[in-house]
Amino acid sequence: MNTNKALFLDRDGVINHRIVGGYVRNQHEFVLHSEIIPLLRNARQLGYLLILISNQQGVGKGIMTLEELEHVHEHMQEILASELDGKGLDDIKYCTDLASANSLRRKPAPGMLLEALSEHSLDPAQCWFIGDSASDAQAGRAAGVHTVLIGEHPAESADVIIPHHSGLFALIDLF
Repeated sequence: MNTNKALFLDRDGVINHRIVGGYVRNQHEFVLHSEIIPLLRNARQLGYLLILISNQQGVGKGIMTLEELEHVHEHMQEILASELDGKGLDDIKYCTDLASANSLRRKPAPGMLLEALSEHSLDPAQCWFIGDSASDAQAGRAAGVHTVLIGEHPAESADVIIPHHSGLFALIDLF
């Protein structure tokens, strides 16, 4: 697919249900937010790459291993492929650094987004980042992409605020 636009997605709280105060450490703890599927399907049909951008400091904290994280992502890809005509996400970017590391890749820094923009020759003005925390919107804005936050956030936090996953389908009109 030759495209210069992407839909970037945070994982926990956007693609799957967040474990409050914890981490998705294995495939049994990964529970898909099914409301995301119509949006992903439509974005792909419109030529958007689908790219994960996720902080995963559970690895950095020693709560889970890199291998366990990769198994969770493999499981996620299998589920998404079954819902999206045989293909999961186009790319997965994650940062295992601790928040205290001041990493340029870890959100709210835009490093993972900038890597993806460069690697896939994307036009930031044609890209959207959907997240559920202020750090997602901060990273998106720093990378020059449009931002969407799910949940209760101040109106100025992102370009678009969606109170619940049930409102995600309305985003299709923005693409």
